[in-house]
Order: sequence, then structure tokens, then C-alpha cells
Amino acid sequence: MILYHGSYTEIEIPQILIGKYAKDFGKGFYCTVLKQQAIRWASRYEAPILNVYEYKENASLQARNFPEMTEEWLDFIIFCRNGKSHDYDVVDGPMANDQVYNYISDYINGAITREQFWVLAKFKRPTHQINFCNEDALKYLKFRQSEELV
Repeated sequence: MILYHGSYTEIEIPQILIGKYAKDFGKGFYCTVLKQQAIRWASRYEAPILNVYEYKENASLQARNFPEMTEEWLDFIIFCRNGKSHDYDVVDGPMANDQVYNYISDYINGAITREQFWVLAKFKRPTHQINFCNEDALKYLKFRQSEELV
């Protein structure tokens, strides 16, 4: 599987990062199968770089896959965004972009119901993220190349 990571630098050796804000699937190294999405991620930077990796899935890894936005996906994102940790090595599924996360915050704060969340949360284009949550998972991610984006 070919994966992409948008950044400001070439990343030959990915690392598990713990940011100051909780992410959809917790701490880790995030990639996507959607090249255009990774290019959008990289375009936030002055000198954008697209990193390309090959991922060889391994049955020994504890993986969680969310093929689409579901109630279980929403609950998992709320769990992770509240700073709680899980035991998965790899988590794969749709991302809660900024607009969707605003709806999640509204739901958590009681400003909207769960039903209202689902009405508001429809995507205009598909999104995808795969999070490598620990060093064991990163062993199966191989750097292939990077590309400067103009």
C-alpha cells in the first residue's frame, strides 16, 4: 500500500509524535492513501514536501479499521480527542477535518444532538488517515521518496 505524508521536511525515519492537541486516533505518525489530501496538508507550509511510503500490513499488529464514519468511529474519535490512549498499533479510517471536529466539539458540549451531528458531518470529498501509533507499527512503514511541491 502506498501512503503519503504532507510536511515541511523530508521524513525518512518517521517518529511517533505527541502534539499539544489530541488527534483523531491518538498519538502517532499520520499518513493517507489520498495523495491530494497529503498535498493539502503540506501546503500549510512555506516549503511543502510530500513524503511517500510503502506500508506492508502485518497480522501481528493490532489494527482498527473504520471503513466509514459510523457511531463507533465517532465514539473512538471523542475518546482519543479527550486525550485517552488505546492499545491499537495502527488505526485507519476517515478523518474529522476542522469543520467536522467543530461539530464533534458541539456534540461533546451539548450544543447539538448526535442526530444533528450526523446531518452536519457529511463530507464534500472523501478523507482518509492511517495512524501508526507506536514504534512496532512504524517498522512496517518504508520511506520511498520525497517530493518538493511548488
